[in-house]
Amino acid sequence: MFSSKISNIMKHIVAALALGVSVYACLWTSVAYAQTNELGAWEEIEARGVNQDVYFHAWGGDPQINRYIQWVAEQVKQQYQITLHHVKLTDTGEAVSRVLAEKSASNHHNGKVDLVWINGENFAAMAKHQLLAPNWVAQLPHFALTDPDNNPAMSRDFGVPTQGMEAPWGKAALTFYYDSLLTQTPPQTLQQLSLWAKQHPGRFSYPKPPDFLAMSFLKYALIALNNSQPDAIKNRLYQPANAQSQALLLPPLWQYLDDLHPNLWRKGQHFMSSGLALRRLMGDGELALAFTFSAAEVPAAVARFDLPDSTRSYRMRDGSLSNIHFVAIPYNAAHTNSAKLVVNFLLSPKAQAKKQQANVWGDTSVIALSQLPAKQQKWFEPPALSHPSANIANQDSSPALSEPHPSWTKVIATQWLQRYGVMR
Repeated sequence: MFSSKISNIMKHIVAALALGVSVYACLWTSVAYAQTNELGAWEEIEARGVNQDVYFHAWGGDPQINRYIQWVAEQVKQQYQITLHHVKLTDTGEAVSRVLAEKSASNHHNGKVDLVWINGENFAAMAKHQLLAPNWVAQLPHFALTDPDNNPAMSRDFGVPTQGMEAPWGKAALTFYYDSLLTQTPPQTLQQLSLWAKQHPGRFSYPKPPDFLAMSFLKYALIALNNSQPDAIKNRLYQPANAQSQALLLPPLWQYLDDLHPNLWRKGQHFMSSGLALRRLMGDGELALAFTFSAAEVPAAVARFDLPDSTRSYRMRDGSLSNIHFVAIPYNAAHTNSAKLVVNFLLSPKAQAKKQQANVWGDTSVIALSQLPAKQQKWFEPPALSHPSANIANQDSSPALSEPHPSWTKVIATQWLQRYGVMR
């Protein structure tokens, strides 16, 4: 039986050579296929994965998210005797660098990262350097609940095919919020924001790149400012950035920021380090307008008295940057099967419904509710009573803006720092 599998693998390699495909790529895919068949049914993955440690490297900058991950740890401990360790990151790039260093040191089987919360440029970097375990997501029973055949976004990260290297975990969109006692008519478009900032100097700002929230605002601005460009030019945002596309698309962004910055908090001479610092300035009353990528952060902060009761949320009429975030298993994870059990639980109706609750996290579920029985669908219904800040105005009239190609993130951050970040 095993020899026949090897024979089949060799046939794949010979065929690949005839097509000009590299032996390495073919061997990687074929061995992964053979390993999947060796593991057999999900029950065997469960048997191998119980009673292990899983080191989950995930951003640790939000107390709500940290508490949710702790709840997940309690659940997988009860169900599988898995001890889930949340390794709190300030930047996902830390996990990428660790796995890359382990590969350089020929540590191919006992990596310290079992699971990583990831998307965008970090996924692209790990995929490029073959740092992720391939072809495992379809093994998860709960992945089918995302209805991937009719929902291709579940298998694409910033437009890049995931090829079974990462599982969707949640959805989010850029959401603005304001103090309704300080401004009754918040800006509805990016161009209105510039005018509003001139009328309310010092009452708006954004974090310093490469902070995730900062990059989200800048990518939204880049897309919105180029919306009137011909499709042939706009579409370059979803292709690898090169010198020509940068010359076509970036000037409107820098011109806009040059005009906006003098009217920002501290006249644009200083930028806070994170979204949490941005929210604190709102809570202190220094700012009247801010934004987040986690809409539920706003009512939760109001409930904790971190934001004033007069806070309200909305989406811009010219679009909301939207994306799906994922979890992935490094190629050399020490506890691969245990990590799969954790990810399958993260995709369960119980875990997804819990995560979507505004007072828990408010992260939109990736489950297609049509795949659930009526009883479980009710778990995802919002509570009848909620604070006004939880009601997002213009949500339905705000077009979802897809994330640009991952290469744009580095380009924008690098050039922003060169233009505005030196000595600041």
